[in-house]
Amino acid sequence: MVFNSRITGVGSFVPPKIYTNYDLEEMLDTSNEWIVQRTGIEERHWVDDHTSTSDLALEASKQAIADAGLTPSDIDMIVFATLSPDHEFPGTGCFLQEKLGIPEIAVFDIRQQCTGFIYGLSLADKFIASGSHKNVLLVGAEVHSKGLDKTPRGRGVSVLFGDGAGAVILSRTTVKDATKDPHIMTTHLHADGKFAKELWISAPGNGLGKDRVNKDMLDEGLQYPYMNGKTVFVHAIKRMSETILLSCKEQGVSLDDVDLFLFHQANLRINSKVAEVLNIPEEKIFNTIQKYGNTTAATIPLGMHDAIKEGKLKPGMLVASAAFGSGFTWGSALWRY
Repeated sequence: MVFNSRITGVGSFVPPKIYTNYDLEEMLDTSNEWIVQRTGIEERHWVDDHTSTSDLALEASKQAIADAGLTPSDIDMIVFATLSPDHEFPGTGCFLQEKLGIPEIAVFDIRQQCTGFIYGLSLADKFIASGSHKNVLLVGAEVHSKGLDKTPRGRGVSVLFGDGAGAVILSRTTVKDATKDPHIMTTHLHADGKFAKELWISAPGNGLGKDRVNKDMLDEGLQYPYMNGKTVFVHAIKRMSETILLSCKEQGVSLDDVDLFLFHQANLRINSKVAEVLNIPEEKIFNTIQKYGNTTAATIPLGMHDAIKEGKLKPGMLVASAAFGSGFTWGSALWRY
């Protein structure tokens, strides 16, 4: 027997400290106008010295579990998407599991960067569809601020990223009417490692010679993110557009049938261009990058929670999501809320 899954609970959390573009002007030798024009970002949240990725994930997870009407003991799997783990190993999902007090259940940590939530959604959906699990906690969480080059050298990347977490509960459901009942309809996942070095952090790493990290690497700034912005911009628009169309075609729905688009929040210009390419009305796209920046694996669930709170996402709506990120990886999902 094949089962379906649906999103039954949503939660999010961002650290309280806000850094506006004006706060970064002297630090990064930039300006509010420069950042807004190129990215659409106005502010972002950064953690204090003592907050970790799993701390943010914990708060979002507790909200999602409560929203689903469950307790932690009802969760039988955790899927944790992050590129900014608490430690090199074990995976951050294990630290979250301990904080939630739910030992022995399966935990996955996945590293698909900005596409992590879509990959995690597909993974969780398939485990539920197999009949082996009933309630999966899917989390996307990031602490970028501790790994950014906060000098003028890092200006092009460091203005982009914020810290935050979003979580959803996927639960087993029965679908009687696919045109009305809430469920995950389809996901499509893609990658092309040819572009892996166009958006990456090269050090520490075991592909650099005899040392995973040394003084020369640190002096060169290899521990900080590098991005070929133009290449990422062009590919993001192309791939997000393609994969959204693929999901819709498979399910026999048109873009006009979609009530709300929840895209990954990397750059407001990217999402606006995708809307232009696909002829999607801007009012159907819910953006949060203006106030959170790019929180990588957290952007889609974080935006989902805000959309619910603002009355933009309501039960019965048909939702399309797409993301693109380092790897390159990209993917899409079509689901009814």
